[in-house]
Amino acid sequence: MNRTFPFFFAAVATVGMLGHANDASAQKDPLDLSGRDTKINPAQNFFEYANGTWLKNAVIPADKTGWGSFYVVRDQALSNMRTILDSCLNLNNPTKGSVAQQVGDLYASALDSNAINAAGISPLWSTLGRIQSIQNTKDLLDFITTQYTKGNRLLFSFSVSPDDKNSNLERARFGQGGLGLPNKNYYLNQDPKSKEIRAAYKKYIEKIFNLAMGTVDTHGKIANDIVNLETELAKASKTPVELRDPQANYHLMAANEINAIAPNLNWNTLLQQLGIHEDTLLIRQPDFYKGVSNLISSTPLHVWKEYLTFHIVNDAARWLSKPFEEANFDFFSKTLSGQQVPEPRWQRASSLVNSVLGDALGQLYVQKYFPPEAKAYMLNLVHNLQKAYAVKIKEASWLSEATKKTALEKLNAFTLKIGYPDKWKDYSSVDIDRNSLVQNLQNIGAWAYQQNIDKLNKPVDKSEWFMTPPTVNAYYNPSFNEIVFPAGILQPPFYFQHGDDAVNYGGIGYVIGHEMTHGFDDQGSQYDKDGNLKNWWTPEDRKKFEAIAQKVVNQYNHYVVLDSVHVNGKLTLGENMADIGGMNIAYAAFKMTKQGKSKKKIDGLTPDQRFFMSAAQVWRIKTRPERLLWRINNDPHSPEIYRVNGPMSDMDTFYKTWNVKPGDGMFRPADERVKIW
Repeated sequence: MNRTFPFFFAAVATVGMLGHANDASAQKDPLDLSGRDTKINPAQNFFEYANGTWLKNAVIPADKTGWGSFYVVRDQALSNMRTILDSCLNLNNPTKGSVAQQVGDLYASALDSNAINAAGISPLWSTLGRIQSIQNTKDLLDFITTQYTKGNRLLFSFSVSPDDKNSNLERARFGQGGLGLPNKNYYLNQDPKSKEIRAAYKKYIEKIFNLAMGTVDTHGKIANDIVNLETELAKASKTPVELRDPQANYHLMAANEINAIAPNLNWNTLLQQLGIHEDTLLIRQPDFYKGVSNLISSTPLHVWKEYLTFHIVNDAARWLSKPFEEANFDFFSKTLSGQQVPEPRWQRASSLVNSVLGDALGQLYVQKYFPPEAKAYMLNLVHNLQKAYAVKIKEASWLSEATKKTALEKLNAFTLKIGYPDKWKDYSSVDIDRNSLVQNLQNIGAWAYQQNIDKLNKPVDKSEWFMTPPTVNAYYNPSFNEIVFPAGILQPPFYFQHGDDAVNYGGIGYVIGHEMTHGFDDQGSQYDKDGNLKNWWTPEDRKKFEAIAQKVVNQYNHYVVLDSVHVNGKLTLGENMADIGGMNIAYAAFKMTKQGKSKKKIDGLTPDQRFFMSAAQVWRIKTRPERLLWRINNDPHSPEIYRVNGPMSDMDTFYKTWNVKPGDGMFRPADERVKIW
């Protein structure tokens, strides 16, 4: 999988409402001004001013980790997906291997809770039996690699994707993995909340063993053994912040080189069993594999077997019988994210189909919900944003002419993908029926692995997509130097069919500007116009850029989320830079429109005020405290309030629009305001 920088962290699927008319009189105002809290001065806290009344009245549903714009969109999306899937499910004798048969039968197998409950743990018996037959290290590694080819990712991460420094070459890429908790900090932090989560994780592991093997006293010790092993894996792993440095995570190594530092993995055999016949590998974290090699020799074999047993069951638990499903939900959704009850089964089943057969469902989706004129609208909007971005680059006083020239070349070289791919993945060879959900997922996993491995020794297919068409999100991919907008993003609150330019530039324009800026953020700026990890800056300009980046880190480190918990400025740096740059570019492009040049008010708001209100309305979301804490630890995006107040407090035009003065909550001294583009 290529490194991609999405607009927001959790991609959600939906359906679009499309068109490109800009007649504001054709419908009621797309801005929900009733959600404002007019008792709050917008110069004090613009997010609360724009959304305060809504936030006070909003109730988070028990089956959600939050509520607001994205959640509403997602629920509507799943309802529309259900319409498509129900129609496929009810077809009489669809052709085997057809799109309708495959999505319909996978959906049916996911809905069939009676069959799933009756099967219990039995779909995993043969796999668990193979674990019990492991007698030595060779058997251990053979099991791990064999499972990898079946789609079960155990112990480490592996993919085939473009070489960061040669974007036309597909490379076998190995990275860290193997943890049950989200990242290494969950194992090593000593604050009370981290200890509480680790204790709950041990209880969860023990429960999984009790459900799978029958309740015995030794399962508590097994849980301790597994957490201790994962803690050692965590010590050998990098933090989420450390993983953001592409240069520090790039190591081309010959098989004999990695074998020299991690010999117990027996790399020649491992590569052969994975189907890799290349000698040069991209090892993203060599120290991790060194640590794994040491653990293979120092950890008792029975602990490794316990570790594998847990992860095989845990990875499938959401789709096993009700006791496993409930145990998995209670820890991962309730304890870590605060969700009180599971979503309805049809919602989870629809999401599953979209995640594993996305191109199949996507074909049916775009036929029903994505007319061709939508592409034309987006093309026009993107070109307007590119023009605005080009002006910003040319006007950047801190950049030399040489770097400006190269930056403009990269901007103009952006590949634009809108709606859906030009060619669809063909799943017709995958055997999918209504008899066993777990077997279906195993078959799809094996197919997906083979598709991945088949990329080796072939030119990079830069037409490939890494989000499904119904997804409400967008991303920048540095290896392809592309910005990608799936069909689902073209709907409210991002885009209103009859909305005025102020609203649409504050919404979808902000999204476009955000993704463009990823090409010039702390990570994307290290890749050239051809998608290669290569410095194209003068030393002086790079130093100035890094100074600006540090100002962004300092700004966001200051923001408080929960009690004494602050935003992690280093983890969120790229997304914050994209928010700051994206909002500025969207505003600049808006000012090129007829409405942007006028002073005509709508519902008492000037065009500029409507632009900022629209940008704030996009992030009208209320989140559970547990989910917020999870995001601070894992999500490279800042909480919604700071995706609004952060960028706006850096924009001089915002100060003029809302009369922000020294002493106001939104005020930042002029020399502290971040000016990227």
